[in-house]
Order: sequence, then structure tokens, then C-alpha cells
Amino acid sequence: MTDHGPQPVERQLPTEESRDLLALVRDLVQREIEPAAAEEEEAGRFPREVFRLLSASGLLALPYAEEFGGGDQPYEVYLQVLEELAAARLTVGLGVSVHTLACHALAGFGSKEQQAEHLPGMLGGGLLGAYCLSEPSSGSDAASLRTRATRDGDTWTLEGTKAWITHGGVADFYTVLARTGGEGAHGITAFLVPGDAPGLSAAPPERKMGMKGSPTAQLHFDGVRVPDARRIGEEGQGFTIALSALDSGRLGIAACAVGVAQAALDEALAFTAGRRQFGRPIADFQGLRFMLADMATQIEAGRALYLAAARLRDAGLPFSRQAAMAKLFCTDAAMRVTIDAVQLLGGYGYTADFPAERYMREAKVLQIVEGTNQIQRMVIARHLAGPESR
Repeated sequence: MTDHGPQPVERQLPTEESRDLLALVRDLVQREIEPAAAEEEEAGRFPREVFRLLSASGLLALPYAEEFGGGDQPYEVYLQVLEELAAARLTVGLGVSVHTLACHALAGFGSKEQQAEHLPGMLGGGLLGAYCLSEPSSGSDAASLRTRATRDGDTWTLEGTKAWITHGGVADFYTVLARTGGEGAHGITAFLVPGDAPGLSAAPPERKMGMKGSPTAQLHFDGVRVPDARRIGEEGQGFTIALSALDSGRLGIAACAVGVAQAALDEALAFTAGRRQFGRPIADFQGLRFMLADMATQIEAGRALYLAAARLRDAGLPFSRQAAMAKLFCTDAAMRVTIDAVQLLGGYGYTADFPAERYMREAKVLQIVEGTNQIQRMVIARHLAGPESR
């Protein structure tokens, strides 16, 4: 007869400092995030105070330079923090990943003056960011975006609509990709737009099957004026900046997916250890034990894949192909693991009294955001076989 249940994740961390950091994150999760996660998700409440706490704790700035208020942590560590946050509540884990994505353009391509002016507030000043690339008619084909920025002296005027914006309507700043030149990827420029800019408005949040606590909304730019000092990088460099951000962002999504999958496995382990049928725990039945073994194997494989990609990034080596692979594998694995978790709980898994059904609904979106998994397969294939023939 088994009495085993969920065990803490055994993590490979590079320093004693990073081990202390993960211990801090676990303590914060247990005190501030887990207790209210199910109730707040059901009610659709956005945990803004949690993000302020994360900012004050330095957890919104982990992979960025210390000179601007960052944590100077390698991606190998940052992603494992994301995993812990996502396991507690995906709205929080994914929110941190999106905020990090929104800071990427300025941190990687901004001038020293821009970084000194804006990054301290973005990284540790309680601000929350969002990333604006997709539009109603340009999702996977992001290079066809239509939001336009027109220059008049030292000011740009933005007109258009962005879609599927996480933190849309609640963010303090938006990294916006807009067309400043001709058609295609070379006519796009990046801008840093304040959340309270005149002419900027958000539509009502989308009604989603999961992540109800995380607002996803269209943003309307109606004559939004942005000084040239808030242009990030060179004119026409925006698409290159966007792709660079997405390579790193996909690692964030992969880590979040592993977190959700781990939470689902832990729930399944606890339930099957405690649920008795035919005189013994159902975790003793071979068919169910094999399901648990497969779930755990997929999670371990996904974690190893995203960490291998992160270590390439930390070493300054190319990692785009590995990031796409990690996003693809980890999110597909999360979908399979959460489906199996619901099955292992039986009828209880289909009720909102247990979190398994929430994990399954949340896992689905991770196969879609920041490049669908069909797009990830295209990216991987291009690395392997070259561009498609025209």
C-alpha cells in the first residue's frame, strides 16, 4: 500500500543565492498567492497588489541589470522562479513573463539615457507592463500589422488597434510595435507608450475559458502622441526587436507550462494517494500508476528542455530553435498532463471544487500565446531545413 504524495521539485540551481531566492519565492507563494488563487480566478479578480509585492521583492526584474534595479539573475534561475509562480497561479506567472517581455525592448535596444530614465520604475518601481504586437487581422503574420505611427517633428502619432493584450487596460506602460514605413517587416518601429497617454483606451476584457483573473483586451490608439525620445531602437528596427523579445518570451511560456503541469501532477498524486477503492488507495492500481509515471516524465523532460535553452541564452549562444522547441514541447505536455489529472480525479476532476479542471483550461492558452505551436513547428523546421520555397 502506498502512502506517497507530491514531493518538492528537486532543482538544479547555480548558486547559494539562487537557492535562497527560490526559498523566498516558495514562501511568498504559500503566503500570498496560493490561498486565494482559486477564489480570485473564479471571480475574475486581477491581483494587482500581488504584482506590487513582486516588484517590491525584486521579482519583476530578475533577468535585468542591477544598475537599473534588476536582479542580475541568469535565465536559468529566472525561469525556475516563473515556474513556481505559475504553479501557484498562472495569472501571476504569466503576468511576470509578460512584464519581462515588455521590458525587453528598452533593456536590450534602448539608449543609455532611455534606460536610466525609465528602467528603474519599470523594474522595481511598482509599474506593470504589457507587450503590443498582435492585431485583429495580424496574429501569426505579425509582420502585416497595420497600427501606424506618423512622425511630425519630434513627435509620433499612433493610430490603430492592438489585440489579445495581456494586462490590456491595467498596465502602466506598453511596448508597442507600429508601422512607420512601407509594408513588411522592415517598416516597423518600437515605442514605449505610457498607460495613461491621451487617446489610448482599452476595450472590455475578452471573455475567456481560463485565466479569468488576467485581463486580455484590445487597445485602441486614437491619435496617441508619443515623443521621439520614447522610440526604442532605430526606425524600421522594430520587427527585429520583437523577434528577439519573443525568443526569450517563449522560454517564459515554457516555464509557466511546466509549472501548471507540475501543479496538476501534485494534485493528482495527492488525490490518488488519499482516494480508496476496492480497499486500497487508487494509486496502487497499475493503470493509474503508469499515467502518473508518464505525467512526471513529460514534466521532467520539459523542464530539462527549457533549462537547456536558458543556459544557451545565458552563455550568449544562439537559442532561437531551442526556445521554439521548449515552448512547443512544454505547452503540449502541459495539455496532456492536465487532461490526465482530470481523468485521475474522475468525477471530482470535472468539478470546480478541485483545481484540476482550472489547470486544464489554463494549459490550453499556453499552446496559443506568443506564437501558436503550429508556428513553433514552422520556426523549428526553418532552422533544420531552411526557409520554405516561394
